Amino acid sequence: MTDRTVISDGIVPTLCRQCDMRCGIDVHIRGGRITKISGRKSHPENSGRVCAKGPAAVDLVYHPERLRVPLKKQSDGTFLSIGYEQALDEIAAAMKGIRKRYDARAMGVWTGEAIGFLQQEAYARRFVHAFGSPNYFSAESVCYAARHIAYQLVQGYYNACPDYANARTIVFWGANLGHSHPPYMWAVEQALRKGARLIVIDPRRTAAARKADLFLQILPGTDAALAWGVAHLLIADSQYDKSFVANYSLGFEALAAYAARFTPEYVASQTGLPIDGIRRLAKLVAEGRPRVAHYAGISMEHQSNGLNTVRIIAALAGLCGAVDQAGGDIWPQVAPLRKLTLYDSHPLSDQGPIGQQRFPALYHFRKQCHSMELMDTILDNNPYPLRGMIITGANPVLTNPNAGKVHKALAALDLLVVRDLFLTPTAKQASYVLPAASFLERSELHSFPHRQQIQLTTKILDVDGVTDEYTFWRDLAERLDLKDPYFPWSTEEEVNGWLLEPAGVSLEKMKALADGYVYAPLEFNKYRSQPFPTASGRFEFTSAYLKGLGHSELPEYVAPDVKPNAQKAYPLVLITGARYPLYYHSRFRNIKRLQRVKRAVVEIAAPDAMALDITDGEQVRVETRQGAIVLAVQICARSDIRAGVIQIGHGWDEANVNLLTDDTDLDPISGYPNLKLVPARIRKLESD
Repeated sequence: MTDRTVISDGIVPTLCRQCDMRCGIDVHIRGGRITKISGRKSHPENSGRVCAKGPAAVDLVYHPERLRVPLKKQSDGTFLSIGYEQALDEIAAAMKGIRKRYDARAMGVWTGEAIGFLQQEAYARRFVHAFGSPNYFSAESVCYAARHIAYQLVQGYYNACPDYANARTIVFWGANLGHSHPPYMWAVEQALRKGARLIVIDPRRTAAARKADLFLQILPGTDAALAWGVAHLLIADSQYDKSFVANYSLGFEALAAYAARFTPEYVASQTGLPIDGIRRLAKLVAEGRPRVAHYAGISMEHQSNGLNTVRIIAALAGLCGAVDQAGGDIWPQVAPLRKLTLYDSHPLSDQGPIGQQRFPALYHFRKQCHSMELMDTILDNNPYPLRGMIITGANPVLTNPNAGKVHKALAALDLLVVRDLFLTPTAKQASYVLPAASFLERSELHSFPHRQQIQLTTKILDVDGVTDEYTFWRDLAERLDLKDPYFPWSTEEEVNGWLLEPAGVSLEKMKALADGYVYAPLEFNKYRSQPFPTASGRFEFTSAYLKGLGHSELPEYVAPDVKPNAQKAYPLVLITGARYPLYYHSRFRNIKRLQRVKRAVVEIAAPDAMALDITDGEQVRVETRQGAIVLAVQICARSDIRAGVIQIGHGWDEANVNLLTDDTDLDPISGYPNLKLVPARIRKLESD
């Protein structure tokens, strides 16, 4: 087999896709082989900086364990190599059989981040709707979408990257951006050098917390109480933007009345924080107005009342007048690109998308089906059979809650096709495994809303036996008689040209713009001349949409029923999924240069470890009502994690924390699982 680079020697600029940040990189080629990846100094996203994951893309592309041929599972559970054409012929025949026996809804597709989730996601959405099924799934059942929905409800848009560099006060709610979003943290550091104040709210003293002017070590699940406490003090002290509230908002009176109960004393009783810390937080927010930037981390979503927690955090921006403001939460203009999805012409919303009935907001705002409901649908055939699934670049066996049920459900399918770069735990369950292309083997369009910029990536490499994502969907569509009119383009380059036509810039010009194209200059305070993109056209402290669904119109606080030492059988509170700077969810643990964190651990405060008589590095059993795993202990200083709280990262096959998590304890609006307040206990192995 021969891999071919686009040039024999030289440097080719493109974007890194080892995570979702899309930093500008230069790919160094020598003798027809990629030898190095470095940060692109001229690129506005990272200005030449690059994290450890970026250069490791060289190892990823040439990894000896990388999939290069299609695999078919045999009756004894082993895999046999087969040809690409044969694999697609058999997959298409199986899909036709499922559609004939049941109907098109019995097939679904699921995309993940291992091969990107922008243009690739749109291909999958287009394909499944062309096939006639509404059942599209992704990681958004457990990540990102709840924040998007919350901000959509409040202000009509979600900007994942506020204008940190120009902020005066920056608040991280359960986020550690240096590990999860390095370029965002670099912008925060720029603001700190100019005198901005950073507040970090987290049960753990993270790397970000060590840089903070104020670190509030909160009890898990009580962030909404703290946000309401800040709202209470801003209103009581008349430190809110009265002009913005009076002229551009809706529901302030109801918000103010509800906030009145969140006195510093009450908030302290809920959060475990000192009253002076709560007051100082509100003071720093008030002093920073209107240049206040909040970042609600994924931890806010992973609570039983997570969506409303994010709603009240979003509401603070309105109180501060920090909406569509320099140094605040900028309202981006949408990139002028064509849509690949078929929701306008083939909405299929009347076909019973899985999860739509129970969690209508998730489908209304994101057109996402609910992956936890999917597992029950597969196992129970309710509300209808779902018998086949195509998964591209996702690993739900490690990333979805109640991993035991996930494993059982995927094993029950008549057809499971997985496309990935490696034989992941999810791929090992598949009927067919197809090798997928890395980001260096594709060219696609990317949008940076916070800069109002689009950019075309450059294909660097052809790998024998590997097809790109568009080619796969096109080839499968052709076998199902869907190629025309749904996949008429010969190559992804033709797709890119078609997408670009409304932007007024040619594909050839985009190829020449190594650092992207700004499609519109940033403008602030647009709400003064045009309505907010909400149902009312105003900034909504209260939501008529949610009230119509039977929920409270206010983002009410629900006190968690899980607290340290509250349950005799499970006295500890487990929080899961803290980010590793070298890994991205379940990825990259097989890359040697990134194997500095070599095993899963359970973090525990020193006093708790002493009470349990366990030592650092000792193997213990962590148990919840859902299951148990064995892993090593990492004892932390009391100041680094709250007493009674333990933390386990996700993505480890040998110690899968999602064997411990519950897929039924869900946020009533978003359907997101509670992954941050899991009752748990630790047992010494010798006591068994």
